[in-house]
Amino acid sequence: MKKIFLVLLILGIGFVNAHAQRFAYVDTEYILDMLPEYRSALKQLEALTADWEKEIEKRQAAIDKMYKDLAAEQVLLTDEMKKKREQEIRDKEKELKDYRNQKFGYEGELFKKRQELIKPIQDKVFEAVQKIAKQGALDFIFAKGGEMIMLYSNAKYDKSDEVLAELGVAVTKNKENQQKKDK
Repeated sequence: MKKIFLVLLILGIGFVNAHAQRFAYVDTEYILDMLPEYRSALKQLEALTADWEKEIEKRQAAIDKMYKDLAAEQVLLTDEMKKKREQEIRDKEKELKDYRNQKFGYEGELFKKRQELIKPIQDKVFEAVQKIAKQGALDFIFAKGGEMIMLYSNAKYDKSDEVLAELGVAVTKNKENQQKKDK
C-alpha cells in the first residue's frame, strides 16, 4: 500500500511539474519612473494643474471679496440691490463650479490631457511586457504596484529591467536603492 501511494505521489509531482506555469512580475512604478517621457508628462500635468488651481484660488478670492463687500454694505442696500448682488455671487459660484468640473471633473481637461500624455507611454510599456513574456515563454506577468498586492516577491522573477531594456532605457539607478528609498 505504501509503495502504491509513493508511486502515485511521484507521478503526481511529475505531472504537476510537466504542466507548471511560468510566472514573473514587473514593477510598473519603477519602470514608469525610469522613463524620461513619463517624468516629462507628469511635469506637464503638474504645471497645468498648478495653473488651474491658481485660477480657482483667484476666482474664489473674488467671490469671498464679493461676500465681504455685501456684508459691509448690506445696511445701505435696498432689497432689490441686495438680491441683485446675491444673484451675482451665486452666478460667480456657479461659474467657479463649472470651471472646476471643466478642468478636474470626470472627462475634464486634466483627464483628457492625462490620456493624451500617459496612455501612449503605458501602451508602449505593455507592448514591451508582452514581448518579454513571449521571449521568456512566460505564462503570466503580474504588475507589482497599483492594485496588485504582492506580499512577497523573489527578485529573480522581476522582469522590470528587461522591460526597460526593451524600451531602450539604460538602467542607471540601482533598483535596491530605489526600493530602500520607497520604504
